[in-house]
Amino acid sequence: MNIILLGPPGAGKGTQAKRIEEAKGLVQLSTGDMLRAAVAAGSEVGMKAKEVMAAGGLVSDELVIGIISDRIDEDDVQDGFILDGFPRTVAQAEALDVLLKEKSKNLDVVIEMQVEDDPLIKRITGRSTCGSCGEGYHDEFKKPAVEGKCDKCGANDFQRRADDNEETVRSRLVAYHEQTAPLVDYYGKTGKLKSIDGMVAIDDVTAAMLDILS
Repeated sequence: MNIILLGPPGAGKGTQAKRIEEAKGLVQLSTGDMLRAAVAAGSEVGMKAKEVMAAGGLVSDELVIGIISDRIDEDDVQDGFILDGFPRTVAQAEALDVLLKEKSKNLDVVIEMQVEDDPLIKRITGRSTCGSCGEGYHDEFKKPAVEGKCDKCGANDFQRRADDNEETVRSRLVAYHEQTAPLVDYYGKTGKLKSIDGMVAIDDVTAAMLDILS
């Protein structure tokens, strides 16, 4: 089974992809992770991507598709994959369709996580992480038992990502609505799109996804 998770940054795609990976035996394919792995492996596509990034450029759709092509040929992906973070545009979706057709693979379902901008901004800007062990926290939804002290390792080194501020998050959401949201229409026309409420509890989101996949 091959699936795509759609949703804005911070919707929880990565978290849900890992849960589906464990429940269904599929392989999560994050474009960022694949890009880093291709560069580290020194593959032909990876070296091209490295040159582009070293020059401060954006990796082209063609290179990203090349990296995905190499990855889905590997043995561990033969039972299916979860694409997380790709495609981001209709052009990328069309290129992915061509790639899958060439490899005689099907896209089975596209799951859209529907979330509202303002609650999502609140969710993202409230995030913090323990700098010592990586445990995640939130100002409202997951506070440490003792203020300023990590529940897991006891450290008091709480950190926030530099881009987890309201201005940056709103900018990323504008880009998502302009570039990625049209994919909802694109995949809706194929009959493969399923939409779920991404604002409910994490376990409920997982349950809804597994219900679709069953």
